[in-house]
Amino acid sequence: MGLFKEELKITPPMGRHFDPLDNTYDAIIIGAGMSGMAAAIRLAMYDKRVLLLERHNISGGLNSYYNRKKRGLDVGLHALTNFAAKGERRRPLTKLLKQLRIPYEKLELTPQFESLVSFPDVSLRFSNNIELLKAEIAQNFPKEVDNFERLLKHILGFNEVALDNEFMMAKDVVDSFISDHSLREMIFCPLLIYGSAWENDMDFSQFVIMFKSIYLEGFGRSRGGVRRVLELLRERLKEVGAEVCYRNGVKEILTHGDQSIGVITDRGQEVIAPLILSCAGFPETLSLIPKHQSHSSKSPLVGKLSFTETIFTLNDRPKDLGLDKTIIFHNDAQSYSYQRPQDFYDKRSAVICLPNNFIDDDYQEGVYRLTMMANYDLWRAIHEDKSAYNDKKNSVLKDSISIMNSYMPKLKSEDITFHDVFTPTSVERYTGHFGGCVYGSPDKSRDGSTPYRGLFICGTDQGFLGIVGSMLSGISMANLHGLMNQTQTASSTESMTTSPL
Repeated sequence: MGLFKEELKITPPMGRHFDPLDNTYDAIIIGAGMSGMAAAIRLAMYDKRVLLLERHNISGGLNSYYNRKKRGLDVGLHALTNFAAKGERRRPLTKLLKQLRIPYEKLELTPQFESLVSFPDVSLRFSNNIELLKAEIAQNFPKEVDNFERLLKHILGFNEVALDNEFMMAKDVVDSFISDHSLREMIFCPLLIYGSAWENDMDFSQFVIMFKSIYLEGFGRSRGGVRRVLELLRERLKEVGAEVCYRNGVKEILTHGDQSIGVITDRGQEVIAPLILSCAGFPETLSLIPKHQSHSSKSPLVGKLSFTETIFTLNDRPKDLGLDKTIIFHNDAQSYSYQRPQDFYDKRSAVICLPNNFIDDDYQEGVYRLTMMANYDLWRAIHEDKSAYNDKKNSVLKDSISIMNSYMPKLKSEDITFHDVFTPTSVERYTGHFGGCVYGSPDKSRDGSTPYRGLFICGTDQGFLGIVGSMLSGISMANLHGLMNQTQTASSTESMTTSPL
């Protein structure tokens, strides 16, 4: 049995023999988030000896699940963006599945019903068909119809995944098309809260990624939620023979000069590999290199955006209480304040997710999730004071119920059968992200490069967003840095490229 093989009971690919004393791999993947799992699968598909190290006892990173009172509850993932129906070609989701050789049917995917951007004086509905959003803009902002069409044309002609794109702020670009401030704010609201590491704006490439994934392709959900997606990835990891070791993260990245050469695990094991892909985050990854911390004057910025989330289960489904929207982007001001709040959390805006309100509802009860922006530093300061910490969690709960009641006035307190509250320190605990940040550092590395040869970033800090984007990041970085020669000469029937899309 090779290193970690006895614990995991993973069978290596046929014809391959692992030396029980050999601690050398072709690639080490840090973190079993969506991008790390996808990268490991992609490399192992081409007979690379891959070791995937995960500090926790479950995969998924920010997007995972847990069980409480016999309920399976998703965390992180509200919906799978980049929806594609069976048979649709040249979509990010279908290309992702092709690269990982996962049949579409196994996702058991169902589309959203309809979502809503809700501002004080106007709301905009949207679905997986852009025509609904166009009609809503025509009704509520008739003077902006042609401007929106011009913006849409520009977005469709822009290559958002080109690794050499110049950085430019999205609001500067959008302002050259859209004149109405309220419409601009409403367009940005879902895109910022679902993926921006910058406060109140984002890089235009990121904007286009999010615009296409939410407004042009839309939301879907796998039957069983995020658990189903993770099960499929774990199945593929086993099939391709990648080694996965849980409860054993990376304590240190080993370097020689400016070359990464391996890692030391939390258990003190030294593992060597010419390629290391990390989905732990850009600043978090560099912090694992002692000499970088002592000699480097500049490291990537730590992101400021973190959140609270309250999960409710209900006796009745939301649509039985008069609420049929899938996701609601709630904001109670004319402008959208997407920034770290001055207080513990900001109740002026929220994302409301209603998992029952996809076309196919496989839940046994009603579910309601509400996410608000939060201040990590304030939560961290009271984390050890359990009384103060629980008091603030109760405040989050109270305000979450108040917002919930504004959309479901028929709801009574006795209809709530379960609730749980997560804070930025929860995010930090389960993801390892500094500052409990959800969307990583504002300093992205489009090609995954770091100051060290052989060490690359994948996932959020590489720059692709969302569940599909995260997995595409892992695939593209594996292709670019681990499989360039092989993918260039592979069979044309699989269209393997170094581009994620």
